[in-house]
Amino acid sequence: MDVVQAVILGAIQGLTEFLPISSSGHLVIAHSLFGWQTENDLAFDVALHLGTLLAVLSYFARDLFGIVGAVLAALRRRSFADPQARLGLLIIVGTIPAVVIGVLVQDLAAEAFRDPRLTAAMLVIFSGVMWLAERVALQKRDLFGVRLPDALIIGTAQAIALVPGVSRSGITISAGLFRGMRRADAARFSFLLAAPVTFGAVVLESVKLARTGMPDGLAFAFAAGILSSAVVGFLCIAFLIRFLARFSLNVFIVYRLALALLVLALTVPQR
Repeated sequence: MDVVQAVILGAIQGLTEFLPISSSGHLVIAHSLFGWQTENDLAFDVALHLGTLLAVLSYFARDLFGIVGAVLAALRRRSFADPQARLGLLIIVGTIPAVVIGVLVQDLAAEAFRDPRLTAAMLVIFSGVMWLAERVALQKRDLFGVRLPDALIIGTAQAIALVPGVSRSGITISAGLFRGMRRADAARFSFLLAAPVTFGAVVLESVKLARTGMPDGLAFAFAAGILSSAVVGFLCIAFLIRFLARFSLNVFIVYRLALALLVLALTVPQR
């Protein structure tokens, strides 16, 4: 892997991890178009996840510091009456389904979920879910209106995104809309919920990488991929929250359907 390839794939990851258009679908396309053997490269997986984690931590730094401080204070007082402390607790609760389901299906996710036809099918099916969420959305509750059932449902939706083509942001924002949240606030909760799960993924992959060691000559490309993913990811978070404050998910739904056709065209052998 060279630096240019790392930068391009890092940008693809940063762009598609946060927009509701499926990062896995785009990586399938990049692999098919360029023949880049990177999807299963452990070191680059760490780079991509670390980059997106840095994007979330940077954009939500003030929110996260406030939430962590409020949770620590709530533990000392033994009361979660403070809205920020309650939000922090709900983020923890919402993380549990993804951790449990992720541990149970991680081997399946690494093998059976790699089929491009499955990715295309999920792009279509969950475009329908996003469309339905828009149709029934009440958009009455903000970020601090999240309740325990909401956190569990959105957290479970996050776990479903282990299947390529679903889109973690797409399914969690849709789940928030189904629960009556405003679009932009559903997106904010989605991104805050991503932080602990992405941190866990970085730690686990880093432990595996420590056992195998960094491949020779990959360090500079590794750093370039992290930087590219982080910068593009930060910009995408900022864009999407502003966009969803005014517009629906419809443009992303149309894009996903077109992407599904492209994935099939590039990966399914022609007779």
